[in-house]
Amino acid sequence: MSWRAQSRSRVLEVFAVFLRLGCTSFGGPIAHLGYFREEFVVRRRWMSDAEYAQLVALCQFLPGPASSQVGFGLGLRRAGLPGAIGAWIAFTLPSVAVMIALALGAASLTGPVADGVLHGVLAVAVAVVAHAVHGMARSLAPDLPRAGIAALAGIVALLVGGVWGQLAVLCGGAAAGVLLLRRSAEVETDVGAQGSGWAMGISQRSGAVALAIGGALLVALPIIAGAVQHTALSVTDAAYRAGATVFGGGHVVLATLQAEPALARGIDQDQLLFGYGAAQAMPGPLFSIAAYVGALADGAGSVSERVGLAVLAIVAIFTPGFLLLLGVLPFWARLQRIPRIAAAVRGINAAVVGVLAAAFIDPVLTHGVTDVAALALALAALVALYLRVPPWIVVVTGAVCGAASSLL
Repeated sequence: MSWRAQSRSRVLEVFAVFLRLGCTSFGGPIAHLGYFREEFVVRRRWMSDAEYAQLVALCQFLPGPASSQVGFGLGLRRAGLPGAIGAWIAFTLPSVAVMIALALGAASLTGPVADGVLHGVLAVAVAVVAHAVHGMARSLAPDLPRAGIAALAGIVALLVGGVWGQLAVLCGGAAAGVLLLRRSAEVETDVGAQGSGWAMGISQRSGAVALAIGGALLVALPIIAGAVQHTALSVTDAAYRAGATVFGGGHVVLATLQAEPALARGIDQDQLLFGYGAAQAMPGPLFSIAAYVGALADGAGSVSERVGLAVLAIVAIFTPGFLLLLGVLPFWARLQRIPRIAAAVRGINAAVVGVLAAAFIDPVLTHGVTDVAALALALAALVALYLRVPPWIVVVTGAVCGAASSLL
């Protein structure tokens, strides 16, 4: 097989896998990280646990949708920039299509069966996240110092909460790594020693260009939108700014979108809350609500115009996070060659385990296990995952079980 044919084959592989995940990854951003780890670290071995944890930690530091940025990075690692773009399109497409349909007035699924399906998939999300936390803890916090960092990180994340608490935990993990892990017998630099290999083929010059483009768009779009006064430009500007300033992932995007007049003028509070609730009930990224808001933007007329504005909004809200990730990746890889930085990365990896454990407790566990039936379903799903049943089968089974229980 030629290099070009192999590259095309990898892009198609990435697209197919992420399209399936986009149809089955219920449970929100934290659950997505569990699905990704099971699919790409455990089953397909596209990354090691250490590489995956570092990618997760980096995306947690950056503004934007963390789970989608991780998916973008996974596609980049497997098939370059075309693979990264393919991963994003495939993972986002199913939920965006539904959000546009809702905005255009399609009837939403309501009633006991729909509630049962949601009940089932949330219970399965509990198992997915639990499985991910356990697997990452075994490889990233295998000794007493790192287990202690993970435990303390989890406690602080639970007590403080919010995006600033999470950033503080990761910074604390880095500091603890420098203090406690620098003198260990062997500093784990299996990723950092490779440097540019973990950068996934992105040179420092390309990274600098990506950062420059991202910053230029942030400055230029409001100027152009203010001068031209066109609905499409106003929506693009507002969505891009929202994507560039959201820390904490999809759950924070509601308040950010509300603060943008170009997006908020055409939608009332009840419509916005309905769209946000629908986005949480679906697989894929919560940022898909941008398509819903874009389609309802003030000034949208025909169906084709509303769909066009939805597409502009969804592309604009994801773009700054992806440009920032592309910009930071090559420099992040070089920094990891420094022993003190490598020790800090070990501490961050352990802290990530604690952060995910805290997120497992609240909101995943508290929202997913609300009765005895949900607990039984979550335990059964966890057993299935340990038996290496593919996660999408577990999710579909959970949805069927939830729907069946609603009819009893």
